[in-house]
Amino acid sequence: MKIGVLALHGAVIEHMRTLREIGVEPVAVRLPEDLAGIAGLILPGGESTTMRKLATRWGLRGPIMDLARSGAPILGTCAGMIVVAKEIVGGEEPVFPLLDVTVERNAFGRQLDSFETDLAMPILGDRPVHAIFIRAPIIERVGPGVEVLARLPDRRVVAVRQRNVIALAFHPELAGETRIHRLVATMAAEYAEPHEGTTAAGTEPWSLGESA
Repeated sequence: MKIGVLALHGAVIEHMRTLREIGVEPVAVRLPEDLAGIAGLILPGGESTTMRKLATRWGLRGPIMDLARSGAPILGTCAGMIVVAKEIVGGEEPVFPLLDVTVERNAFGRQLDSFETDLAMPILGDRPVHAIFIRAPIIERVGPGVEVLARLPDRRVVAVRQRNVIALAFHPELAGETRIHRLVATMAAEYAEPHEGTTAAGTEPWSLGESA
């Protein structure tokens, strides 16, 4: 089974490494043809304005929207959360408007204001998720069809899901956390089966398990 990582900018290598750790073949997605045969897509952290410009330049916006609408799982982390939001504070143009949320960029301040914390995220089990926030966004508004997956102690929303789209304000791939990628892999396997007739050779039954 193959899962793509949008390789225009940002923490691409870290996501690809995490996918390999859980037995998934990562695909660097730079052009529309790179989307062929993948069963899910990760939009990494980085700089959302740069990602918008490059996605537009290389003709990726329509094909990625089509992939998401077909039911393939999409994971956006940090800047990836910004680019899947339907509304961005300040009126910035949405890139892939898939999530009915309003997001504020750089909500925690500068690079020096980055921090780490443990979050309860019941969808992944009882063990907390170690979350790394780097110039992170925050979700200001959650639409009626959006499930909140995690909050900070002050109740601000930092992880959500709407159908096949998951968005996180933090970086699991930098913390050695694999359970979120395993969840996406589970969703991708479920997506791939009716679309391909069978999952790719070598695919194992997916479980969130108790590994990091």
